[in-house]
Amino acid sequence: QVQLLESGGGLVQAGGSLRLSCAASGRAVSTYTMGWFRQAPGKEREFVAGSRWSVGYTYYGYLADSVKGRFTIYRDSAKNMVYLQMNSLKPEDTAVYYCAARSSGSGTEYYIATAFDYWGQGTQVTVSS
Repeated sequence: QVQLLESGGGLVQAGGSLRLSCAASGRAVSTYTMGWFRQAPGKEREFVAGSRWSVGYTYYGYLADSVKGRFTIYRDSAKNMVYLQMNSLKPEDTAVYYCAARSSGSGTEYYIATAFDYWGQGTQVTVSS
């Protein structure tokens, strides 16, 4: 079993930055596909960013079109952590952000929420205009 704990959310003005952290425990997630998803009130959960492991511990990052150029996903495998750096935040980025982990598969499912095995409890991000 893997437990995921997000932190770093909060209230920020438009144009500001936040860094979300996801601490994994229970197992090392260095070879797992990791993802960040978000859910705004009244909306479905949506893909934000994904990180896929490859041979040689190369990681490939993927971003939703809506956050490209503003967000970055990266890992610290030694600490069993995954991060989401969010810059130039917009009011439409307001949502609960969830960290997710997938232990199997090729990693190409990084954008499909139902493909993930483990989820954190979420952290609220609110961007004021």
